[in-house]
Amino acid sequence: MEQITGSPLAIYQAHLERGELAYQWSPEADRAVFYPRVICPFTGSGKLEWRVSAGLGTVYATTVTHPREGAPYNVALIDCDEGFRLMSRVEGVAPEAVRIGMRVRFRIHRPDAGEPPYPVFVPAETA
Repeated sequence: MEQITGSPLAIYQAHLERGELAYQWSPEADRAVFYPRVICPFTGSGKLEWRVSAGLGTVYATTVTHPREGAPYNVALIDCDEGFRLMSRVEGVAPEAVRIGMRVRFRIHRPDAGEPPYPVFVPAETA
């Protein structure tokens, strides 16, 4: 595992470009750290390692957003198996069908117009 040598956001984005969901690990706290940072929020240590998630997780919370224009979509908190939580969305099912406790699998969403990729999830059974 590599030590932080550059911007945590740049390293995280580079992993996403390669199709990987990366997170940091704090050896001193013995736990995952997410979102990417320079200092461990649990110990104050600058010793953080990068790891790559297997991409499996569980929906912790979900809601459906109804924008003024466009179709409704869900916003979900995903607990990844490695011990970190992130906000994302679950695709491939109706927004109302996303349920707390649903097993999900990571995939990359690549927006148009040169925007950076970001993580989304799909139901694990259909992935």
